[in-house]
Amino acid sequence: MAKEFDVCVIGTGPGGYVAAIRASQLGFKTAVVEKRFLGGVCLNIGCIPTKALLRSAEVFESISNASDYGVDVKDFSADFGKMIKRSRGVADKMSKGVQFLMKANKIEVLNGTGVFKSSKELAVNDDEGKEVETVKAKHFIIATGARPRELPNLKIDGKMIIDSEKAMQLEKQPKKMVIIGAGAIGVEFAYFYNSIGTEVTLVEVQKNLVPVEDQDIGKELAKIYKKKGMNILTDSSVEKVEKKGKGVKVTIKTKKGEEVVEADVVLSAVGVTGNVENIGLDKAGVKHEKGAIKVDKKTYKTDADGIYAIGDVIGAPWLAHKASHEAVVLAEQLAGENPHPVNYDNIPGCTYCEPQIASVGLTEKQAKDEGYDVMVGKFPFSASGKAAGLGHEEGFVKVVFDAKYGEWLGCHMIGSHVTELIAEAVVARDLETTGHEIISAVHPHPTMSEAVMEAVAEAYGEGVHLGSKPKKKK
Repeated sequence: MAKEFDVCVIGTGPGGYVAAIRASQLGFKTAVVEKRFLGGVCLNIGCIPTKALLRSAEVFESISNASDYGVDVKDFSADFGKMIKRSRGVADKMSKGVQFLMKANKIEVLNGTGVFKSSKELAVNDDEGKEVETVKAKHFIIATGARPRELPNLKIDGKMIIDSEKAMQLEKQPKKMVIIGAGAIGVEFAYFYNSIGTEVTLVEVQKNLVPVEDQDIGKELAKIYKKKGMNILTDSSVEKVEKKGKGVKVTIKTKKGEEVVEADVVLSAVGVTGNVENIGLDKAGVKHEKGAIKVDKKTYKTDADGIYAIGDVIGAPWLAHKASHEAVVLAEQLAGENPHPVNYDNIPGCTYCEPQIASVGLTEKQAKDEGYDVMVGKFPFSASGKAAGLGHEEGFVKVVFDAKYGEWLGCHMIGSHVTELIAEAVVARDLETTGHEIISAVHPHPTMSEAVMEAVAEAYGEGVHLGSKPKKKK
């Protein structure tokens, strides 16, 4: 006999478990279906454990440079196994936290793979594909997330050619690593492994690292990574990977010709694709295309009545905070409330390499391509007293404004822990704050956050700390 619920959520990542909790809070009888682990990729094999690894690398790097701060440290080393173990411990703690939230909110957890039998009925299958439960619900929410994308000429074997999940759980630290793809995942692992002594080659087919970011950000990161000793190959592509004994030989087509790099392991970090296969979407009448379920971005309705989808499975941007926000909005809509819709033009992106990268809104090039007459301000952390005191003077804050109306079009940062600063720009843009309101808001000194105000002042020709010439009033 089928179990019946008001809301059934398939997948328990940052979109799924948040949708379930908010639905339960709003009075819905709620269940979740999870085939692997509560918390999904983000909590278990993505956002959270990678940040733990990056923190280990940051601590090791700080100790390596301790003499710069007048501190003498002797006889230290990177214990790769302990770093991995700590990372797994952090992930396990967060996953248990989701288990607690399920119980606290009286949400029934159904372990298995959710497969639609029709638009009104879902089978929950075990690892062998045997149906163990049948679920009926007034509302189904698909939040099955995404997985690493595989290149046709680069099949992941989990040993010499790996994906991000394996990269955070290797048994042994590689001496040499080639990373293909310089998006957020690629540059984060590049920083981690390089910091603890692995020889890293980073390959990106686009002209700049982190190609979705402002061009100045990618150029700055490449300069810093080269200084750290990484082999950076942009505007380059991997032609073939040959397994050779206990390692691999990677042939790379570059601007200067063909380059062959030998390594212990290759990490494929070329993006993700939605988990749309083998969950019965066709039987439910849910349409999908190129690894993403098609939805109305305001209501999250699919083509099937009573079925909705949120998070990575509906496509870019593939961000945990976007999925969680969609989850809350959807649950409140189902309850008949009128929540503020997600503003997809104001979703921040964060990359947790060191220096970190954070951004929101249009890049300078995008703004110009859209026809804006722009005012651009840039403030380097080398001019920040707090950054100098911290010993992290690399990077900058860059802002882009519309010259006609003063709209804050974009904000782009690279520097130490700038992911903690970007929220100011997100809130300000949401409130349609003008540049002069940012300038007149007193920022505490000395802080890294001052750089935001200083960059805005530079855009308006009112900066006082760079010796810039005032801009002519229009």
